[in-house]
Amino acid sequence: MRLAVLITAALLLGACVPTTSLPPTEPDGEEGVARAPSAAAQAGEDAAKTFLSVIRTVEPAAEKLCRQRGLAGNCDFRIVIDDRPGLPPNAFQTLDTRGRPIIGFTLSLIAEARNADELAFVLGHEAAHHIAGHIPKSRDVVLADALMAGLEAKAGGASKEEVQAAQNRAAATKIRSFAQGYELEADALGAEIAYLAGYDPVRGAA
Repeated sequence: MRLAVLITAALLLGACVPTTSLPPTEPDGEEGVARAPSAAAQAGEDAAKTFLSVIRTVEPAAEKLCRQRGLAGNCDFRIVIDDRPGLPPNAFQTLDTRGRPIIGFTLSLIAEARNADELAFVLGHEAAHHIAGHIPKSRDVVLADALMAGLEAKAGGASKEEVQAAQNRAAATKIRSFAQGYELEADALGAEIAYLAGYDPVRGAA
């Protein structure tokens, strides 16, 4: 929770406001005596600072490239933290109801990243999905394939349940066929974003 609180507080303060963290003061038999932070607490603070530093440098580079490419209507990325306990290391990209791109990180990914280059590569990779228009592209094609499969099943006399099953199979097949290509494209564009932001994409991808 210490890491979650630190990141949340820093994000609320904004990138333009410098933040500092002091070791917690706890009574130790004498008034005014402060204990040094534990190794785990210090590691959490270091991870949070690294993450915030990466956001401040990579997000502007991603937004600049997004505007240059001109494929996405909204290039105002919003970075969020999923601080639910027990989640595995993960990052994701989605859109809110107004089409604003959202990039999410779990706390475990932030904590386990070995260096800033890794975080920069992951952030660039997720931003690349939006810049390349992967969500609307895949949605349109998947819907078209599912619709066609449903029409063919209905024409063959399938029941309502069988039509739905045919649509689901077609959608799942198309999603799998797109996934690998989209991931490779996001890796390449994400590496470019990380490089433009001053990070080592080769080290980050490792």
